[in-house]
Amino acid sequence: MITNDSIIKLAEKYNTPLYIYDFNGIKNRVLEFKKAFKARKSILCYALKANSNLSLLSYLAKLDCGGDCVSINEVKRALKAGMPKYKIIYSGVGKTDDDIKEALELDILFINVESKMELLRIESIAESMKKDARISIRVNPDVDAKTHPYISTGLKENKFGVDMDTAKAMYIYANNSKYLNPIGIHFHIGSQILDSTPIMQSAEKVIDLVFGLLALKIDLKFIDIGGGIGIKYENEQTIDLYSYAQGILKALNGLDLSIIVEPGRYIVGNNGILISKVIYEKYNKNKRFCIIDAAMNDLLRPALYNAKHSIKHISINKNTIEIPQLLKDKNDFINKADVVGPICESGDYLAKDISLPPTQSGDLIIIESAGAYGFSMSSNYNSRTKCAEVAIIDGKEKLIRKRENFEDLIANEEPFLGE
Repeated sequence: MITNDSIIKLAEKYNTPLYIYDFNGIKNRVLEFKKAFKARKSILCYALKANSNLSLLSYLAKLDCGGDCVSINEVKRALKAGMPKYKIIYSGVGKTDDDIKEALELDILFINVESKMELLRIESIAESMKKDARISIRVNPDVDAKTHPYISTGLKENKFGVDMDTAKAMYIYANNSKYLNPIGIHFHIGSQILDSTPIMQSAEKVIDLVFGLLALKIDLKFIDIGGGIGIKYENEQTIDLYSYAQGILKALNGLDLSIIVEPGRYIVGNNGILISKVIYEKYNKNKRFCIIDAAMNDLLRPALYNAKHSIKHISINKNTIEIPQLLKDKNDFINKADVVGPICESGDYLAKDISLPPTQSGDLIIIESAGAYGFSMSSNYNSRTKCAEVAIIDGKEKLIRKRENFEDLIANEEPFLGE
């Protein structure tokens, strides 16, 4: 558990902005998933895109997790962290020939195929390598996940997967190929899903297809049900994990397939926070801004999705706060603020119009539920350096990523000298 006292000490020791992760909380989430699906053969393939820190991946590997990867470098991260190759899957719509070749060389469990053209490229590359390419095909069930459109992936207008009829034709082709070995089927309809109904509708559609494929003597061994289970950021009502698992198991009744599940956000999201320091406050007529040292390059979700994170304040400076005389009678105004960063963009905000007591320079702002898609989406925009990451395990701290400095920032660049 991360306490206010530990936050203050870690902010002093490692400076801010700073990501802090509760590894014990992460372990509990993993065990929840494993317990929910213990009635069937299953593999938990953690979605690396949520947070791919090597220490985190190594910790998850020791908890018997595999990896859901969407780039060849994520595949290599998973292997380096100790995740076994037979528990690593590789998805994504834009795999290059080099990516496919390397994935086949690394001999991971399977490649999720996203299109007919990709299937043919995999076959051609496998033939040139004289290798058996284990594949799964990502089916797009055309079901609305009822989530933000940027993270919805299961509708026909989304770029992911293929429709049912196309998938069936692809399976028949792959089953007749000398170099393709179709062993799985996959669907994933989106992220931050708060209603299990669309998932169950998708599962039923895909399972109907599975029965049709089995009738054609296409011997599948895995069904990958994706991830996407949402978490509580503010007041969301989340999915009951046990009921969700029971629904999947009921839909699979009669099928001897191993289940692959790909949680990411659910594992790490609520188990990470971003700590930032107040620089100062600013008032523009009827608007109050709390300016902090974290920015959209550190946490992009609010600017990208208009996502909302709960925010808490720790007062460090005990001096009396001077509020401009003109504002003293405007209580609603004084108690509401936009929390913004130093980046030169109007979209650089971490929260808008939230309740926040008056703050002073040096006070701490805690941005909660930042363990997923926080650091993994961070950047060096405005030549800002990426922040440090710290893990708390059994009450002890561990620095799992050092803060970047200016030399790190320019390490791969060369100045143009001219003539």
